Amino acid sequence: MMCALVTGATSQLGHAVLPLLVDDGVGVIALSRTSRPAPDARIEWLQGELPAAMPALPALDAIISFGPLDGLAEWLSTQAHAPARAVVATSSMSAVSKRHSNVPEDRAVAERLLRGEAALRRECERLGMRWTLLRPTMIYGVGLDRNLTPIARRALRSRLFPIPPGRGLRQPVHAQDVAQAALSAMRSEAAASRIIELGGGERLRVGEMFRRVRASLDRSTLPLVVPSAALPLASRLLPRLRGALSRLDHDLVADNTVATEVLGVHPRPFRPSMSTWQVEP
Repeated sequence: MMCALVTGATSQLGHAVLPLLVDDGVGVIALSRTSRPAPDARIEWLQGELPAAMPALPALDAIISFGPLDGLAEWLSTQAHAPARAVVATSSMSAVSKRHSNVPEDRAVAERLLRGEAALRRECERLGMRWTLLRPTMIYGVGLDRNLTPIARRALRSRLFPIPPGRGLRQPVHAQDVAQAALSAMRSEAAASRIIELGGGERLRVGEMFRRVRASLDRSTLPLVVPSAALPLASRLLPRLRGALSRLDHDLVADNTVATEVLGVHPRPFRPSMSTWQVEP
């Protein structure tokens, strides 16, 4: 039986991948910064944190990492021998889409992702480990994302749903589809030494994406269409949203060709329901 270490196991992607691994007959070791109960005897939880606070590990076939790339690369740099045969790690399409942003914080995110990708590739190749990097677009689907779920929950509380302007295309990808891609990459020799883009099964305009989120809610909300003229003021009043507001007219999409042909993944279209914004037990 294969044995896989999952880092970032309490994240939305960890939440999605753990049952897939168990159902696939993989022995799972899940890493958490704090001690965790073990409701499923088939999952062994270990307490630790990359890069410096790692517990002793058994022989591994694979590492599936949903945490920071630089932390994983730094830990691997301390290893004299490969701790696993293969590594599958998630980066983000932000490495591409934010690289030339006019917002310094966005450029810093892209630079960190690209540095982390390069460092991870370098360490894997030094240790003779097969590596695959996934670059998903905006992830949603298990009630743990920091993009659409907070918007949906805020609208449920306030009964108001702001809909920003924007001509840009979006391609939200479900966490379970990213998890399936990670599982496929773990088993696929054809995925070796590849950076694979992964978006949802549908591209839609910014406004349509938000309208579908609003339609998914189980309470009525008042739509508030935000005029374009209000965006400069919103950027000044809400600096943390500056980057997102600056990208409303830009396409943030992925090319799923390799994900489909190599990993056999066919991401679902964006059809959210109320359960999309709730954390599954």
